[in-house]
Amino acid sequence: MNDGKAVFNWSGGKDSSLALHKYIQHGNPEISCLLTTVNESFNRVSMHGVRTELLERQAENIGIPLVKVMLPEMPDMPAYEKIMTEYLLKLKSDGVRTAVFGDIFLEDLRKYREDKLAQIDIECAFPIWKIPTKELVEEFIDLGFRAVTVCVDERFLDKSFAGRTIDRSFVKDLPDNVDPCGENGEFHSFVYDGPIFRKPVEFSKGEIVYRKYTRQEQKEELDGKTGSDAPDPFDTGFWYCDLVP
Repeated sequence: MNDGKAVFNWSGGKDSSLALHKYIQHGNPEISCLLTTVNESFNRVSMHGVRTELLERQAENIGIPLVKVMLPEMPDMPAYEKIMTEYLLKLKSDGVRTAVFGDIFLEDLRKYREDKLAQIDIECAFPIWKIPTKELVEEFIDLGFRAVTVCVDERFLDKSFAGRTIDRSFVKDLPDNVDPCGENGEFHSFVYDGPIFRKPVEFSKGEIVYRKYTRQEQKEELDGKTGSDAPDPFDTGFWYCDLVP
């Protein structure tokens, strides 16, 4: 791994949180900031739909500065890559030499990240890579992390899974075709407590809302993700549980 600082690509969810915990535990280079893409039209975390106020409280309670990458509502891939490169080059000028990700097993996504960042001489690190997802979610729960689902794909999970606490009961109730960590985009989460937090993030659950995506809308939004990859786009809908600061 390169000398210098690291930037952590932060989604606010459980895979990011566990990867951050493992990265810190292994005495890796200093993390200069958490980097998150935000939909500037709605002021919410891309795809997860979490309000930026809660994202900011996460970073504050973890104790690592937050850098928000503001994206237009539906960026195409060239626009997304241009914006991300500008942010990363600025971070590189401040001493960042490594970008850390919470990806688990999506080979194409890992190769994409490594190829793109190699162009600007930044290394990639994947602290939870190839660890079985059932093992990861059990470790997440055992370590005392606490999280709630904020977005579920209706192709895999019904409305009742939106806003649920991620615990052993949740994992047991997942259908067989759903990855225990939602690595294929089946669900997304918001972590509000755990060993990386100085204190819990306070929030209340708001309404559960439904949003239908066309194939093109979903492709454009998924192109701008920084967290786990997602399946090929389809005309489908998502259930979102709004979290209120």
